[in-house]
Amino acid sequence: MKKLFCLLAFTLPAIATFACEVCERNQPKLLRGIIHGTGADSNWDYLIVAVMMIISLLTLYYAVKWLVKPGERNDNHIKYSILNNEGHDQ
Repeated sequence: MKKLFCLLAFTLPAIATFACEVCERNQPKLLRGIIHGTGADSNWDYLIVAVMMIISLLTLYYAVKWLVKPGERNDNHIKYSILNNEGHDQ
């Protein structure tokens, strides 16, 4: 936990250096200093990005979960047709 806190303490202040001065001046207050460009045009843009982030994080969670522990226990599963026939067709 201490390592995570130290990592965040030293990394987060560096994020403000990513945007140039012109972009920082034209950004909305929420995004100031983080990104380049004009930023969000309306509140709908924030909603769209939030929904996209939720979908992406859920996809990442389930991909890692099912990669680590697939949970296929059925004896008729297709993977067993491949695993059980090792060396029979050679």
